[in-house]
Amino acid sequence: MTEYGRGYGSEPWHPEDPLYGDQGSYGGQAQQPQWGGQQSAPHQSAPQQYPGPQQHPQQQHPQHPQQPYDGGWDGSQTGQFSYDPYDPYGQQPPADPYGGAGQSPYGHQDAYQQHPQQAPPHQQHYAPHQYDQPAAAPYEDAAADDWRAEPEPRREPEPEHPFFADGADGAYRDDRDERDDFDDDDDPREGRSGRERRGNKNKKKKRRSGTACLVVTLVFAGAVGAVGYFGYDFFMSHFGPAPDYEGEGSGELQVEIPDGSPISEMGEILTKNGVVKSAAAFSDAAGSKTLQPGTYTLRKQMSAASAVELMLDPKSRNGLTIREGLRAGEVYKLIDKKLKLKAGTTKGVAKSEVKNLGLPSWANDSAKIKDPLEGFLYPSTYSVGQNAKPSAVLKQMVARANQVYEKVDLAGSARKLQLDSPMQLLTVASLTQAEGKYKHDFVKVARVVYNRLKPNNTETYGLLDFDSTVNYARSQSTLDTGSVDNLRNFNDPYNTYKFKGLPPGPIGNPGEVALKSAISPAKGNWYYFVSINPEKTLFAETNEEHERNRRIYEKEREKAK
Repeated sequence: MTEYGRGYGSEPWHPEDPLYGDQGSYGGQAQQPQWGGQQSAPHQSAPQQYPGPQQHPQQQHPQHPQQPYDGGWDGSQTGQFSYDPYDPYGQQPPADPYGGAGQSPYGHQDAYQQHPQQAPPHQQHYAPHQYDQPAAAPYEDAAADDWRAEPEPRREPEPEHPFFADGADGAYRDDRDERDDFDDDDDPREGRSGRERRGNKNKKKKRRSGTACLVVTLVFAGAVGAVGYFGYDFFMSHFGPAPDYEGEGSGELQVEIPDGSPISEMGEILTKNGVVKSAAAFSDAAGSKTLQPGTYTLRKQMSAASAVELMLDPKSRNGLTIREGLRAGEVYKLIDKKLKLKAGTTKGVAKSEVKNLGLPSWANDSAKIKDPLEGFLYPSTYSVGQNAKPSAVLKQMVARANQVYEKVDLAGSARKLQLDSPMQLLTVASLTQAEGKYKHDFVKVARVVYNRLKPNNTETYGLLDFDSTVNYARSQSTLDTGSVDNLRNFNDPYNTYKFKGLPPGPIGNPGEVALKSAISPAKGNWYYFVSINPEKTLFAETNEEHERNRRIYEKEREKAK
């Protein structure tokens, strides 16, 4: 047996073998060797794929003489190809398409020459012939071009992305694993242990693929959930109803709404203090309703509608109501009572801090003024907290008055009416508020004031003759002020029976109707008026007419008794 192994048995060559005799696939004539009887001479076999002559020890099997080997034939008599351990593809080479006609497909003399006759099995011998000399390796000139000259390196697979390194590619990795299993099973060079290792490896890959699919599914589900959540939140915030509490709330707290705050800012303040859940809900509930600034007593976690309803109730504002025409002295008493202060406390603060309360520059600070704040404590309902200070309450009222006076352009209206200052117009408004008994008569009462102020009038000769001014000077309120002669002896700048023109300043705090009536009085030549009942006020241009109206008034009073 040679070092290359032997075939599967001693089966002789079949005469129909294309390599037998001189019947090549292309009809070529094989060279005839020299036969020397029954003797057999050993010969040298050419080494496989090594150029140049090389000597090998001659070997002979006692029963099976050695056939020449050219690197592609097995040493047995079957004529089959032997397994080449250096073949990179691990497969047997194809049969010689030229039928072994003595000429290799690469243009060299074939290592074998076919014999026309086949000796019986176990008796075939070869006579010495030209191959007794060292022969060159087949394909020596084409060794560099032979595809088997050097094993082709196995291509390494392209590196995978880290995300897919552990089988996170799902079905793609599974398909690839199946291809690997198919190829590995066909590889005869692998044993059972190798296939088992690959099988375990493939199982691990498939398990990793399943885990990766689960991870991808969970990530996808999480992404869908996040998109749904944020989409719902976006829809609700832009198109859905604003967040809101339910019910009337609980507890009690005070919230201060600064002056000039719009509804939206009020909602933000209430939301910050925990009264309502959102400013948007409060704005929707308020709608077109008018809410005043101030300090409100509210509850926590109220519905927006309940908060608006409570803020419209004066009681929730810790309401301090200043009615129209009320004098400054009366306002001070109300503040003391509201803040539970000693009587006279607020009056003292008003006198000492008058310059810090925000009076306008045109306010008259003459010594004749009985109270500099008169006319600037605007009638309204103010929210006064339990811990509020008198100065803060007074500032709030003065600020409200300034806001209204700027709105009606008090200074410009005074110039149109040929008055010396806005202070005089404010004084006319306070006289209209005090003298007029009913608001629907205010425009005519204001006209009477302006007519009496005319220096050329022959009815009062520039005197107002108002009892309201005398009562203010005396800090009283009565209809019986005494006779005209006695009043003219009363020496006070507010005594309009003695001093012509307007008093030094307002005699009260006029409201909106009186203020507008003073700015736009009715047209007429009235100098006198008397109110008989709430539905009827009689106006007269002369004193005689006025005396007749007075008698009607006295009769009505007698009936009322």
